[in-house]
Amino acid sequence: MADTLTLLVDQLQVGHYVHIDLKWTDHPFTFSRFKIKSEAQLQTIRSLGLKTIRVSPELSDVAVPMTAAAQDSSDAPMPSLEPSAEIANKRSMLQQMQKRRTEIERVELSFAQTAQAIRDIEKNLYSKPAETVQEAARLVTQITEAILSAPELAIHVMGDKAGGEDPYLHSLNVTMLSMMMARDLKLPIEVAGVLGMGALMHDVGLKEVPDKILLKTEPLTQAERRFFELHCEYGVAIGHKLHLASTALRIIREHHELFDGTGYPAKLKGESIHLLSRIVTIANYYDELCNPPLVADALTPNEALSHMFARLRDKFDPKLLQAFIRCLGVYPPGTMVQLSNGSIGMVSTINTARPTLPAVVVYDLEVPKEEALMFDLATQSDITVVKALAPSDVSAAAYRYLSPRKRVNYFFEATGLKPKPGTQTL
Repeated sequence: MADTLTLLVDQLQVGHYVHIDLKWTDHPFTFSRFKIKSEAQLQTIRSLGLKTIRVSPELSDVAVPMTAAAQDSSDAPMPSLEPSAEIANKRSMLQQMQKRRTEIERVELSFAQTAQAIRDIEKNLYSKPAETVQEAARLVTQITEAILSAPELAIHVMGDKAGGEDPYLHSLNVTMLSMMMARDLKLPIEVAGVLGMGALMHDVGLKEVPDKILLKTEPLTQAERRFFELHCEYGVAIGHKLHLASTALRIIREHHELFDGTGYPAKLKGESIHLLSRIVTIANYYDELCNPPLVADALTPNEALSHMFARLRDKFDPKLLQAFIRCLGVYPPGTMVQLSNGSIGMVSTINTARPTLPAVVVYDLEVPKEEALMFDLATQSDITVVKALAPSDVSAAAYRYLSPRKRVNYFFEATGLKPKPGTQTL
């Protein structure tokens, strides 16, 4: 944050960027740092009982007097405010944040339960093949119906506590991202169901690849790379034994084929790759960029999306890549952003109906992390996202506060529908 000068409250003007050094619940403004945009805001600040206030010259639109007040704002008496209508509204906003936090905890629980179901599917695939495929089909049907039938869809980024570092989460991510695209493309529910099964099982052939190859952090040798690439064919063989649909088998075989013909195992090109395979290829590639074997190699969601579009676009079906970007928005969940009021935040949720107006968690040193401020920019007309930030652009304290996770995991919440009693929200 830029350096500040301390001014007498009477010296403030419209255009000054101010820091309100009060508890967030003791002033009526959405943020504690912002640019004064009107005389009404100026009068409200003067009514708070502060004698002095901090101002950021670099962020202000008008000059800040260099003869700033000598008295530090900490010397100013705390205001004795009767709860005003504005303060009451602010506290109502806080209650809404607490309600939303509870809702997110519910979504995280649903995510953890779904992740556990996928772990069980992968664990029992050989010992109980028939029952396991039936369970996978039930799970895919549940996901498909929830995502395709909802009037709106909220995409959440999950914290580590909801999922951990288990590799099976890759299958969940790819399935969810593929179904997100199915919704955008308005695929029929029966087609989306096959897509979901193929996405869930796309890496089943890795069960036949030795751990010494799968867990290797150094570059694979040529022989190891050839062995690894066989997982597509291994997966098809396993899929045949499980009696998967022929289209699901194509997804398993083709999920590493690339639109420009540089993929494997058959170097298929363009529309010779099945449409559903092309969808899974994009979801799979994106998740591998965000969650590689070495955490140090990981790209942020925004970096991964930009990399795929700017440098690798020839490798993907252009219409499907556009759909993928349209769904995740300019600032995918998990992206660090700078807001127009100077605050640093992390995109926590996007709504597919309003992808350019995400919900953000805001870094504020005065607010405990577990009570972090959460704002839906769709309801905050005066606050916008200025730009995405790389982790190196953010202080270590802000990064730990906002995004300590090592993996980027997504989960979806169907909105606009009242859940039936006893049902879980995906």
